[in-house]
Amino acid sequence: MSDTKVLRLVKKAEGELPTAAFTAKAVAKAEPRPAPAIKPAPAPRPPKPQKSKARELPKLSREEMLKMFRTMYMSRRLDDKEIQMKNQNRIFFQISGAGHEAILVAAAMCLRPGYDWFYPYYRDRALCLHLGMTPLDMLLQSVGAEADPNSHGRQMPSHWGHKKLNIVSQSSPTGTQLLQAVGCAEGTYRIKLVKELRKRVENFHADEVVYVSLGDGTSSEGEFWESLNTACNLRLPVVFLLEDNGYAISVPVEVQTAGGDLSKLVSGFPNLYRQRCDGTDPIESLAVMRRAVDNCRKNRGPSFVHAKVIRPYSHSLSDDEKLYRCEAERVADAEHDPIKRFGALLVEQGIASQDDLQGLKNEVDREINEAADQALGSPQPAAETATDFVYSPAVDPTSPDFDTEDNLQLTGNPGTMVDLINRCLHTEMRRDPRILVFGEDVADCSREQSLDQVKGKGGVFKVTANLQREFGSKRVYNSPLAEANIVGRAIGLATRGLKPVVEIQFFDYIWPAFHQIRNELALLRWRSGNEFSAPVVIRVPIGGYLKGGAIYHSQSGVSLFTQLPGLRVVYASNALDANGLLRTAIRSDDPVMFFEHKHLYRQAYNKSPYPGDDFMIPFGKARTVREGTAVSIITYGALVQRSVVAAREADKRGISVEIIDLRTLNPYDWNAITETVRKTSRVIVAHEDSLSWGYGAEIAARISSELFEYLDAPVRRVGALDTFVGYAPTLEEAILPQSADVLKAIVEVNGY
Repeated sequence: MSDTKVLRLVKKAEGELPTAAFTAKAVAKAEPRPAPAIKPAPAPRPPKPQKSKARELPKLSREEMLKMFRTMYMSRRLDDKEIQMKNQNRIFFQISGAGHEAILVAAAMCLRPGYDWFYPYYRDRALCLHLGMTPLDMLLQSVGAEADPNSHGRQMPSHWGHKKLNIVSQSSPTGTQLLQAVGCAEGTYRIKLVKELRKRVENFHADEVVYVSLGDGTSSEGEFWESLNTACNLRLPVVFLLEDNGYAISVPVEVQTAGGDLSKLVSGFPNLYRQRCDGTDPIESLAVMRRAVDNCRKNRGPSFVHAKVIRPYSHSLSDDEKLYRCEAERVADAEHDPIKRFGALLVEQGIASQDDLQGLKNEVDREINEAADQALGSPQPAAETATDFVYSPAVDPTSPDFDTEDNLQLTGNPGTMVDLINRCLHTEMRRDPRILVFGEDVADCSREQSLDQVKGKGGVFKVTANLQREFGSKRVYNSPLAEANIVGRAIGLATRGLKPVVEIQFFDYIWPAFHQIRNELALLRWRSGNEFSAPVVIRVPIGGYLKGGAIYHSQSGVSLFTQLPGLRVVYASNALDANGLLRTAIRSDDPVMFFEHKHLYRQAYNKSPYPGDDFMIPFGKARTVREGTAVSIITYGALVQRSVVAAREADKRGISVEIIDLRTLNPYDWNAITETVRKTSRVIVAHEDSLSWGYGAEIAARISSELFEYLDAPVRRVGALDTFVGYAPTLEEAILPQSADVLKAIVEVNGY
């Protein structure tokens, strides 16, 4: 069933919120249950003085209100304790959630820890406390202790993460969590569509909600708008909480945001339930958050809450707000301090006396001091654990479990690389219902009603042809033309236990997604101490030799990805290897960059019959393409065949050349390299990357360092010129390495 049909059914079953629900008047609509008369304070720093409107508020028991105050006060005092410890040089960084406590406690009261999913940002201390984290949990992170449940000593303070509470590991880049939260919510959506997934995915609930928060500065990031676009398009159960304290470090909101009011800018998004509140008022915040969460639980689409808060402390201890905020502005903020206001309200309404509140504060202070002492006495991670969890400790794709080459049984007519990749995708999707395929143009036809009337797209290179026809739009679908959107959503989906196999249409356009790949995908397992992971497979057409590919369809910068710990990098040179390596990539538990050379997609010389549905090639296992005794060529991708052509010419000159196809670039087969170097004592490393700082530089350097005694000549590299690929065929041929260049290197190295 298509996404469009599913949305229609949801609308029919649940009913849509009336248009009036998105008006300013409706936003102020009260909760149905009355409460004691409590006058709300005005929103902090309003553009013009506004009169408070009479409204009904949620009823809360004395215990509930005191618990709210306790969490708010605890959050503030933890900030203060960390500041004290930082000034004593006992911790190394501090960033506070001061001024945000009220809206965050309100949010936590409406959500379910371990049931809903949470993508907080660094100011969300009070949220995490009210969900169930303890002062000790937070202070263990502050001191970098191994017992820290957030990251086991790997991330700086206020980078929240807790496996049992479903608080997904947070990173420092602002805004990257938004697309991942959307992907997490999309996981809920896809699980509902694909019945087989309900048995395969743990901790699924039909009415679960995904919470994601951001500051007003983060709303300037493009990924914020991409996340809203997808959440609204699919009507996903995401609660977006904008904590607007008016500043992105020193940059005020009117400089960040056109018109100075983000709510106005997002007003055009369909299916988005929008509300505003005074985020320093916990009762008003609770009313608004209840409506926002309820909207998502009823599958009506995403909710957006714009909460005005304050920032009474500097951005972090690395910042001094007195340098850019005048005293009058800071004093005005202090008048809206949520803890002072709520404490005064509790006393005014007779809920607690000053002595009651002081007793509560003393109890919290004792708990925090005891937690600080315990955290300071907790050991930091052992040095030898630094490389733990760079990759999956449970599934090793370099192991014999993934090696079936010795039992290879080929059947049927030879197929191209496109054919065998496509067939691998078909068989793996039949085998594992968790696999989702999406990207730009990967579907046969998004408008399913037209499928019977068209041939179908199936990717610009037809690699995903007929996948949608067999598995439907629930599992094979097109994405927006937004590469960060593809990878960010894939990370969220993988975190939920699904297996995204996504496509970036051209390597040349992968760069908007590089932020997600470098700072999120490759790092998630390590930075969380193996609490979370995202085993995504990213298929990427790459490379030149296209006759007309030019600058933006012929790039080959693989070294930018092979240097990322946590990321596996695969680069097949023929149809058979592509089939076996892709199957290994899909069945592994690590994120994989799967490069597919466009020039090799349909070459006759690299065709192969089908190797079977369980054929796999382990990562880190090279292939000897050609035996030789005089010179070794270590290569991959399109340079394999060009090296074969050069080796044949070298034979005519009496030079025996051995060729090693690495097949995977991270990890690579050092044993095979060592063996061939010892055998021939003369080595060439050939690749399509630019010569300077290209992938071959690492291989050449390691050979020179570790195998120097076996060398009879300097290691020689063959690569592209240090420029870009031109459109004219004469330019392309001159820029990219050709067989003649490889032959020249063979002759020179042999004659050294």
